[in-house]
Amino acid sequence: MSLRIAVDLDGTLADMDAALQEEAERLFGPGVDVHGSLRARADGQCGSETPDPTASSPGMRPPLAPPSAGTRLTDRQQRQLWTRVRAIENFWESLREVEPGAVARIAHAAAAHDWDVLFISTRPQSEGDTTQIQSQRWLRQHGFELPSVFVVSGSRGRIAAALTLDAVIDDRPENCLDVATDSKARSFLVWRDAPEAVPPGAARLGIEVVFSIAEALQQLETREEAAPEGFLTRLRGALRA
Repeated sequence: MSLRIAVDLDGTLADMDAALQEEAERLFGPGVDVHGSLRARADGQCGSETPDPTASSPGMRPPLAPPSAGTRLTDRQQRQLWTRVRAIENFWESLREVEPGAVARIAHAAAAHDWDVLFISTRPQSEGDTTQIQSQRWLRQHGFELPSVFVVSGSRGRIAAALTLDAVIDDRPENCLDVATDSKARSFLVWRDAPEAVPPGAARLGIEVVFSIAEALQQLETREEAAPEGFLTRLRGALRA
């Protein structure tokens, strides 16, 4: 039975933070800081229902914010930044990969193991083609042919349950917590800050912390290859019990 896997785009595969930083510096000059709180609030500006990661989740503290690299943007400046982003034609096709080659590695693993892979995002619309088409083109450019992209809002856990996913790979602790508590899917948190800053309680809540896409794929491949054919479904059920 093929695994059904969802992979988040921004922050997990696509380096949205770097693109926002560049646009913020064009608008407000060097020395501004868009990391952390800007991205947490951006979903609210764009109509997403994703919870603010600075809010406490039961049993798990929010991730530690890195030291500020410059002046934080005001709420008004954040709105100006997202207005600018929406006005850029095909903005979502311009992003770099967080881990160069990660999309191609996913494509290779999916082909080797007959996985069904879905890419998910809460991206807002920008000028040009639809967010879905821009995202599909970006994935093709980086090595995944014929990608399925689902532009979503709301709980990732409810989405995972509705689509009967086996695993979700995401870079945001609150999304991973949703998956772990609201579905039977394995929840992989791709953590790129210091290991000592991993949100306490993640493992106890069923979140599997990895430090790269390659590590998440390795864990999925290892678990699948170790299971006798026809036994995988029962093994998943036992692990989730």
